[in-house]
Amino acid sequence: MYNFGDRMSEFDFEDWFRRTRKLFEEIDKVFEEMFREATFFPEERKIGKRRVIGPYYYGFSVTIGPDGIPRVREWGNIRPGPIRPVVSEAIEPFTDVFDEGDYYRIIMDIPGVEKENINVEAAENAIMVRAEGGGRKYYKEVKLEEKIKPETAKAQYKNGVLTVTVEKAEKREREKGFRVKVE
Repeated sequence: MYNFGDRMSEFDFEDWFRRTRKLFEEIDKVFEEMFREATFFPEERKIGKRRVIGPYYYGFSVTIGPDGIPRVREWGNIRPGPIRPVVSEAIEPFTDVFDEGDYYRIIMDIPGVEKENINVEAAENAIMVRAEGGGRKYYKEVKLEEKIKPETAKAQYKNGVLTVTVEKAEKREREKGFRVKVE
C-alpha cells in the first residue's frame, strides 16, 4: 500500500490490478468473438433473415492528377449505401488505366484465378472483366474517355496481374511545333 499523505487516500494496487485485469479479459473476449465471426475465406451465412457473404475487401488509393487535385479511388466489394454499406459478392479489383497516346493500357490485380477463368469483353467505350476461381469472384467495368477499337484488344495474365491493351478509334496527330521569333 502506498501512502500519499494526508490529502490523498491510500491506493490499493492489488485491488486496482484485479479490476483492470478483469476489464482487459472482457475486452479480449469481445475481440475473440469478432475474429471468430470475421473469416478470411468466402462463406455464406445467415444473420436473421439476411444473407451475408464474406470475406470483405476494401481499399483505396490516392493520387495527385496533373491538375494538382487529389483523386481517391476505392476498390473491393464494399460500397457506401443509403443507410449502411452494401456488400457485393464480386470483388472490384484494384485497377490502373494509362492513356498511352494511341492506345489504352489497363492493369488489374486479380490474384487467385487461372487465366482460363478470366473473361474480357471490349465495347466501343468500355472494357468489362469477369473472373472466378479459388473461391473468389471479380468484376470490373472500365469506362474509357475516348472510343476504342474493340477488335484490337489484347489481354495478358501473369502472376495475378491482368494487362489489357486496346487501340483508340481515332489516333491523335502529334502536334507540330512552330518557330517563334525572338524579339
